[in-house]
Amino acid sequence: MSLSVNQSISPAAQKDIIELQKRIEKFEQGEIAEDKFKLYRLTRGVYGQRQTGVQMIRIKLPYGKVTPRQLITIANVSDKYATGNLHLTTRQDIQLHFVKLKDSPALWADLEASDVTLREACGNTVRNVTASPDAGINPNEPFDVTPYAHALTHFFLRNPICQDMGRKVKIAFASDSTDSAMTYFHDIGFIPLVKDGIKGFKVVLGGGLGAQAMFAQTAHSFLPATEIIPFSEAVIRVFDRYGERANRNKARMKFLLKKMGLEQLMKLVNEERKALKGYHWPIDETIGRVEQPNPPHREVEVSNPTAFENWKRTNTFVQKQTEFRGIWVRVPLGDINAETARKLAGLVEQYAAHDIRVTANQGLLIKYVKPGLLPLFFQELTALGLAKAGFDSTHDITSCPGSDTCNLAVTNSTALSTTLEQMLENDFEHLINERNIKIKISGCMNACGQHMAANIGFHGSSIKHKGLVVPAMQVVIGGGLSPSGEGFIAEKVIKLPTKRIPNALALLLTAYEKEAEEGEYFNDYFQRVGKMHFYHLLKPLAETDNLTSAEFMDWGKQEQFVPEIGVGECASVMLDVIGTIIEEAQERLDWASDGLREEAYADAIYNTYSAFVIGAKALLLSVDIKCNTQIGILESFEEHFGQTEDFGQTKSFKTLVLQMKSQEPEKDFAHEYFQSANSFLRQVRTFRQRQLQSEGKEKLVISDFYKA
Repeated sequence: MSLSVNQSISPAAQKDIIELQKRIEKFEQGEIAEDKFKLYRLTRGVYGQRQTGVQMIRIKLPYGKVTPRQLITIANVSDKYATGNLHLTTRQDIQLHFVKLKDSPALWADLEASDVTLREACGNTVRNVTASPDAGINPNEPFDVTPYAHALTHFFLRNPICQDMGRKVKIAFASDSTDSAMTYFHDIGFIPLVKDGIKGFKVVLGGGLGAQAMFAQTAHSFLPATEIIPFSEAVIRVFDRYGERANRNKARMKFLLKKMGLEQLMKLVNEERKALKGYHWPIDETIGRVEQPNPPHREVEVSNPTAFENWKRTNTFVQKQTEFRGIWVRVPLGDINAETARKLAGLVEQYAAHDIRVTANQGLLIKYVKPGLLPLFFQELTALGLAKAGFDSTHDITSCPGSDTCNLAVTNSTALSTTLEQMLENDFEHLINERNIKIKISGCMNACGQHMAANIGFHGSSIKHKGLVVPAMQVVIGGGLSPSGEGFIAEKVIKLPTKRIPNALALLLTAYEKEAEEGEYFNDYFQRVGKMHFYHLLKPLAETDNLTSAEFMDWGKQEQFVPEIGVGECASVMLDVIGTIIEEAQERLDWASDGLREEAYADAIYNTYSAFVIGAKALLLSVDIKCNTQIGILESFEEHFGQTEDFGQTKSFKTLVLQMKSQEPEKDFAHEYFQSANSFLRQVRTFRQRQLQSEGKEKLVISDFYKA
């Protein structure tokens, strides 16, 4: 296939795009196994979806920022290669669906021409760094966190320490202490502070949602801003080395923190300091600075004054730059078609700052709008179907795509979301002003819709009944953020047939309005009356003796429900051979050689370290020794091979490899360490050749357990 890559694209991106095309060609010719190719394409933002033969493309938008020009490019790309729909996600990305695999390199090339990347949008990498969308214009922020989120994003992009971790890492920046970025459920979270005139952050570690949600713990009550990148690098190096790799369900940062405790984790983090690229990492605070617009005034007569006032009250606010307004745009289901996106981009380009932010509740933020232009924006947004009032209110439900496209989804979440929003409009119209009761829906327990961070949440499930299966939703209550920024994780209450969820939501809201004390926050009410109160309230809806035929069909479907849960993209079992694993070690060493040539010594050292670990892993697999962490591989190799004639060393193997922790990333050590690994891989090849002569054939292994 031919591929035209614009030469204005960065050399690194050009290399990525061309390499993706080559890998696709090899995969289609049968030269790369499907599961091995899957691990590669995920880190390039190419994700399988429920329908065979097509992919979901995840576009990485650091801290949710997209310029009008970039939005137009994404819209054009969606028309050209996808369905013409742009899906805004809870991680402030944009996703395109139904893309042919062979089109993904050209799609990526088109995006990179506007400085938009797919790199590390999926896979076991540092995912999109999110941030409060109002960063830079929030009246209560100590300072703008945008430059810090930007710097952290680009520090980890293509960084060898996070290209093949046991699981993904999610990082968030809040703009102020109310924590609208929800750092409390992130692997690493930053909340800005100023102490004695010095900018810094409260830093939290090890939070997470999913089936086993956990609160992040405070690692630093105050860390100077210049130290957040070195600290994050050290944390990820420790996670890469000590994190679980055998059991995917225990491989996130939160489980490592739970296993070893914060004190021990921080001890290991501090031990990494000497090996870092620097102890301090100054941030260019001009990055992300917005040019304030000065557009011509346009007088517009509002066609519906009542709707305009509702919209202005719920969807606009005074920026800290008091002569401007921010506009929140409510986007139902997070879906916006390409033509609408282009028109919106044109409006913003002409009359607002060239800095649109995707929000975590699947909406948009338009910045720096003159108050006199609000009528114009209302009229134009109304024409685009984007002037719905009640942004981030109870009416504004967050929902993942669910069974529309996702392999892991159990039930449909989008049609349920639409039904609930309509019910709220009809029966709870006043809650358009309520911003402290959030409703979120996920199609499964994996929490892409962030249901565990909702005051009232639902996740897809099923109920067996007389040989049939009923589509269901697990009801969770009591999660989210309090008005003061305190984080809550929801509790499971009861599982109900999904067609009864509108009634369940109505019961919950009515009970709150009748039983809550004056001004009582919903979660405080939930804690006061207790979970069992809500269980008994909803229990009649769980009865299955009176099920109707419609309740055996999911929302938006006309056929009887049949669970069709696929295998998650990060959970595949991969058959491999020892020789291939040794070649992976050699590939890391080749990358290290590139780093030495480019004088990128820290990167060269880490790639050399990876070559050691993968080479050791290969021989351990060859004799059926299982390890589930990188540190375990080093220890097991020393135990089983360290005293042999082939690998006996003057210093232990573990000590040899972990020199990289105690050495500064300088030229002499980088070259010496590289030569040691080169010599080690030669020994590995020699040993393996003798094994092959004895065994007569390559050995097949299940390498899902050894993603080191």
